[in-house]
Amino acid sequence: MSTDQRKTFQDTYNVSRETIDRLVQYESLLVKWNPAINLVSKSTLMVMWQRHFHDSAQLYQYRKNKKCHWVDLGSGGGFPALVLSILAHEFNPDDKFTLVESDVRKVAFLQTVIRDLGLNATVIAERIEKIPPLSADILTARALSSLAQLLDYASIHLSTDGIALFLKGERYKKEIDDAIEVWNYEVEEFTSETNPAGAILKIGGISRV
Repeated sequence: MSTDQRKTFQDTYNVSRETIDRLVQYESLLVKWNPAINLVSKSTLMVMWQRHFHDSAQLYQYRKNKKCHWVDLGSGGGFPALVLSILAHEFNPDDKFTLVESDVRKVAFLQTVIRDLGLNATVIAERIEKIPPLSADILTARALSSLAQLLDYASIHLSTDGIALFLKGERYKKEIDDAIEVWNYEVEEFTSETNPAGAILKIGGISRV
């Protein structure tokens, strides 16, 4: 993998050599496991640091200024949760991460990364709708579902003053309009650093219409 991608990431997020080493280890595990369980699109393996690592890491700037319980829904290959957990390991080691993933093969992968990298994270191997409320300070999801569906999940799993951070693609404006028919919520839109046509949606104050 290009050392230029690593250097760009290190310069952007001002992380230590140890954090870069953890990300390299994570990258190696992704490459090793991907042919068997399709964690990420094969075409993105050569741009892993930009397409997946940077895309995930940009959420860290919205972290609350306190110890946080992060909950990631539909974690798949670990984005954004494992990248955020790696950053937290350096900057806020008391932060806790809970990953929710129902695919047992992906659960095995996530648990392997968490163990090998020594991250403060656990995996719940269950469907989202079957788990009890998780009281998240920050709820994340990437490429999981429509905004309306995500707000349904958030209404259950966010703490009273929690925020949701959702990475969305080019159709996010329509998703916002559609969700307003079902949900009241406060939303801030931030242009994605890795996809100028997409957005990070920072959401709170969720209640059903």
